[in-house]
This record gives sequence, C-alpha cells and structure tokens, in this order.
Amino acid sequence: MARRDPVDDSFIVAVRALGGPTVRRVPAHTGLTNAAAVELFDAQAASRHLDFAARHLRAEGDGFYTIGSAGHESNAAVAMALRSTDPALLHYRSGGFYVARARQVAGHDPVRDVLLGLVGSAEEPIAGGRHKVFGHPDLAIIPQTSTIGSHLPRAVGTAFAIERARGLGLPTPWPADSIVVCSFGDASANHSTVTGAINAACWSAYQGVPVPLLLVCEDNGIGISVPTPPGWIAHTYDNRRDLRYLHATGSDPAATVDTATTAAAWVREHRRPALLHLSTVRLMGHAGSDVETAYRTPAEIAADLDHDPLLATARLLVESGTHTPAEVLDRYEAIREHVRQEAEKARERPRLATAAQVVAPLAPHRPDAVVAATGPATTEERARVFGGVLPEDEGPLTLAQSINRALLDAAARHPGLLVFGEDVARKGGVYGVTRGLRRRLGARRVFDTPLDEQTILGLALGAGLAGLLPVPEIQYLAYLHNAADQLRGEAATLSFFSQGHYRNPLVVRIAGYAYQKGFGGHFHNDNAVGALRDIPGLVIASPARPDDAPDMLRTCLAAAETDGRVCVFLEPIALYHTRDLHEPGDEGWVAPYRFEHVPLGRARTHGDGPDLTIVTFGNGLRMSLRAARRLRAAGVHARVVDLRWLAPLPADDLRREAEATGRVLVVDETRRTGGVAEGVVTALVDDGFAGPIARVASEDSFVPLGDAANLVLVGEDRIEEAALRLAGR
Repeated sequence: MARRDPVDDSFIVAVRALGGPTVRRVPAHTGLTNAAAVELFDAQAASRHLDFAARHLRAEGDGFYTIGSAGHESNAAVAMALRSTDPALLHYRSGGFYVARARQVAGHDPVRDVLLGLVGSAEEPIAGGRHKVFGHPDLAIIPQTSTIGSHLPRAVGTAFAIERARGLGLPTPWPADSIVVCSFGDASANHSTVTGAINAACWSAYQGVPVPLLLVCEDNGIGISVPTPPGWIAHTYDNRRDLRYLHATGSDPAATVDTATTAAAWVREHRRPALLHLSTVRLMGHAGSDVETAYRTPAEIAADLDHDPLLATARLLVESGTHTPAEVLDRYEAIREHVRQEAEKARERPRLATAAQVVAPLAPHRPDAVVAATGPATTEERARVFGGVLPEDEGPLTLAQSINRALLDAAARHPGLLVFGEDVARKGGVYGVTRGLRRRLGARRVFDTPLDEQTILGLALGAGLAGLLPVPEIQYLAYLHNAADQLRGEAATLSFFSQGHYRNPLVVRIAGYAYQKGFGGHFHNDNAVGALRDIPGLVIASPARPDDAPDMLRTCLAAAETDGRVCVFLEPIALYHTRDLHEPGDEGWVAPYRFEHVPLGRARTHGDGPDLTIVTFGNGLRMSLRAARRLRAAGVHARVVDLRWLAPLPADDLRREAEATGRVLVVDETRRTGGVAEGVVTALVDDGFAGPIARVASEDSFVPLGDAANLVLVGEDRIEEAALRLAGR
C-alpha cells in the first residue's frame, strides 16, 4: 500500500511543521491525560489507515467497501467517555469509535476485525462476510446496516427497554445503569425516521419515562454532495426542553473528551436523553467512487484538512511535550505497517462460498425447542393472571376473544412479554382484542405509544435486544407501510448481519384484510401483503379460526423466544367477532380454547372431498367453506385447505392435498399482482404438481368505501363459479 492519499500527505507535512512543546494546552480539569491522549491518537490513526487500506484493497479488487471515517475520528473520544458495556448503535463513519471501544476490552484486534469486513471474509467476527458493519457482541456494538437513520427507533427502544426491564426486575445483557449511544449524520437528521425517533425519546422524557439515550450527531456539514445549512443542527436541537444539548468540535480533542464525558455522565445519572452535537469534517469524499471536486471547491477541501481531528490530536501530543513530531510520525507509520500486514493476511482469508453459508443465520429454526416453549405457564401463574375462570372453561370463544386469552396466557409464561401500540391499553384496542390486559398485567407491561408506527416497531426491536419478548400492535395493515423498513431493513437483517449474535425476537400483531361491514375504505381494509411476503426469514401467520389462533400465536412467541424469529401475526378484522358460519345462530365460527401445537408452515384441511382442493387463508377460509357446502349440492365435493402460514408456505401440505384431488383452486383475498396466490401456484408447479390450477383473487385495486368494495374483492359467488368450471360442471 505504497500509494499515498492527499489526506495522508497533508497530515505528514503538517506534523513535520509542528514546533516543540509549548505551554500545555490540555486544561487542568480535563479527563484527557497524556496517556489517554496517546490512546486517542492511536485509535484515530488506526481508523485513518484502515480507510486508506479500504481504498487500496478496492483498487486491487480485494475489497468491497470504501465509505470511510476520515475526518470523523473524533468519535473515538466518545467511546473513551463511555463504558465498554454501554450498547452502541453506530453511524457508518465510526471507525475511531470502534477501534477505541475494542481496545477497552482485552483480546480484541479492531484492525483485523475491520479488514476482514472490508474483504468480505467469512471469518469476520460479526457479519461473517455478509456486509461491512461495525459490530461485535463482546463490545456491546450492535451492527447497523441502516438506510438513513433507520437505527434510531431501535436505539430509543433499547434505552427504554433497559429501564423497563429493571422496573420489572428482569435482567438485560448489560448492566442496569447502562446507557445507549447512537450516532448519525447531519444529513440523516432531516429524515422522518430520525425526527420521529428523537420525538419519541422526548415524548417519553416529558412524561417522566426513563430513556437513557446519548444521541451523537456527527455534523460534517454535507450529505454526499448536499450542504447542510450552517447552524441547522444547533438551531434544531438546542431548544428542546426534554433533550439536553451539548456541543463539541472534533478538532479540539481535549474539549471533545470533556464534553462527551459530561454528556455520558448526565445521561447515566438522569436517565434522560441528550444530544451531543459533534462538529466534524469529511475527508476523502463520501466514498472511493465519489469525486468531491465536482461539487466542492479546493478552498473548501483545504479548510477541512485544517480541521483534521487526527492532526489536532498530534498537535496536542507535541505541544504538551508528550511526543516530538518525529515520534508522532513514528507512531503513525508503525500503525500503517500493522494495518498493511493485517491487510495482506485478510486478503487470503476464506470468503462465503455457498448459498447455504450465506443464508445460514437468516431464519434459524429448532422445531423441538419451539415445541418445548409452547406449553402453558404453571397453574398458579395462570390463576394469578386470569384471576378467575380459565379460558378453557369459558366455553366457545370468538377469534378476538381467543387472541386476547392467548396473550394473557403467554404473559403468564413470559414475565418479559410486553404488549403495546396505539390504543391497546386503556381502550383495549380498536376492536377490543387487548381489552382487560392492562388491568391484569399492569401498566409496565401493557401500554400505549405515540401515534407513530416507526416508534412502535423501534420499541419492539430495542425490547427484543434487551431480552424482553415484545408483542407490538400495528392498528391497521395500511398503517404498517410507512414503517415497513423497521421490519425489512432493521428487524429482518439483524440476525443475518450478526450471525445470530444479536436477535430481534418479536411478534407484531397487525389487524388487516378487508370485508368489514359498515366501516370501510382503504386505510381500514388493506389487503396488500406483498411488502411482507418478500422479506427474507420473516414468519407470517394468518389465523382465521378461534381454534387455530391461540396455538399459532404460541408458536410465533416460542419461535421468537427460542430462535429469535421475527413474526407477523395477521389478524382478519372482519372475523374478530364473527360467530356463525352458514346460518344465523349456528355458532360455527366460535370454538373452545385449546392447547395444541401448530408447527410453523403447517396447513389445516377442512373436509375430505375427492373432487377439488380449495386452497385459501384468512377471510377466504370462511367464504370457501360456505361455497363448499353449496358445491356439494351441485355434486362437487371439495376439501378446503387453510394455509394458516403465508411464510413459510406449507409446501408439503399443499402438494399432498393437491394430489388427493388432482385439481386446485386458490382463493386469494389479496391482489392478483403480488398476492399470496402467486406463491401458492409457484410452489405447486415447482413441486411437480401437474394437475389443473386456477385462482380467484381480488382486483389490483385499493379497497373503496361501502358496497363498491364488493366489486373488487373476492366473493363467494366467484369462488363457486370458478370451482364449477375447474370441476368441469
């Protein structure tokens, strides 16, 4: 790596020009001792040389990531102000922080860690070559593949969960007085995810809810090529009464250490959020492919070099008499050589070689462990939670009632189970599904949140990290879409990019689908599940009957608890309070509460008709059962297969039931494009089924208001007509 970067040359020239010792610049009260200043320099220099190595490796075809930390190395001072056990969710320019944190824990070589990530080696300790991230379980650094600030809701949730677990008397992976640190850039500060997360932290603090969160905005004044208005971050955050604001300039290392230490101590003592505004510079452009001379003047680039935090620390070492300029450069070159040697080793380390290796941490599944975790709580705990009649003694229950009782049952078994969302506590949910839970379990375990789905899911992600078992509710399926990245980009990726070292155990309850009577319109009748079905590793449960829902919910909770799975529990609103199946008063859609294990990805078949297999789910199950009775009068005897799981699809059950009749009709209440039927038909074809297949699906339309909805949604008449055609009648 002999080729020099202009930033490298600039630093060397500037250090050579430094004079000898002067009056000591480190204030007498500072926490930055001479020895600590040397440690700070070493961490910053290692980060700088790792950036140089990243670009050299990329030029040689051996590296795959060139977004560096040059100019942001002052974040190493933030790491020095914290404990190595404080959970950290880091900005992608956090090389200095990572190096400094790793050197606080014996036996870790941060240079090796980062280089293995740059070359995509399967031996990299956190992501195993799947991405270049900053993270390590020994260092309490949770890896982030954040889009734009999407890790902030999780950070708020983690800080909240540390305190909530302590209030419940439950342990977390970190000491009880830990604080959470989360860093982000000045450009990201404008993203709705960031503003929403900070609002949630302030909303909580305003009400006296502890949120020990240190936010670090690393402000280099530019987002790729778009300048941040000077003073914007201070203008935005220096006036929030529930967010303490502190400022430090990265080119003043002593003041940065002092300010970061003050900020961390304040958050740790008061258990309230603070924002450290860290003024930085960006050296070497946004990434290796970025030609910053296309949008920045030479004068602007030169001005940033004058504020190089590594140069500032070198100057401090010289002016304090700790090192001569030559000694500083000797340290700098020794670190370069160490990075060079480790880079040469990293080039040769093995990379991921098979698809099986890549996907291994994506969706862990231990069926025996899941079965063991689905059993009921002790008799005493159940009696305490239910406070009277147990659900199995209540008689037939509706779908809503069965889910309610299953949540109470699960809470009796899991002391860390939390139920939260909009209107779930005092009101008991818009449809009464969580009614009575707050009274039975207490306000610490069942609580209302701000009206912000990103915050709801972020709280869940943080609670899962802290060892709790979150069951957040999204009030309507249509409300999920503005927060879907919390599932796609945050929850679903964490186990994948941490090789299972970190997990997001959670079960998201979502009221969805259409067919509500007298309460219509798109936002309350959304049948779009495509955004969920293509998330790798996500479990999607779709219970339709009250005798399936409790067991499926227990399976989801057990999969979350044992394997860290991320589960979505899609509940059909129109069936919540349905009691009858065929005739008024027949009570065909209520059922006794039961305990039976329902494995992930196993369907349920109703009937054994030999002429036709109807495959469906959700509201389609009730419509198909009703249509099947009328088909019998026409001489067509059908069996109805309830998928129950939209992911993973019950492929084995599908094939068996399809072969039993030789004809398959898929009844899909979601849309023709991106709907569930596409996956069902493909699974059958891929599995070699050669019989005729047909489908009925809702139109590619949003759901309109009132009776117009029936024009675009699947109806029983369409099911019956399609079945008769397929059966040749």
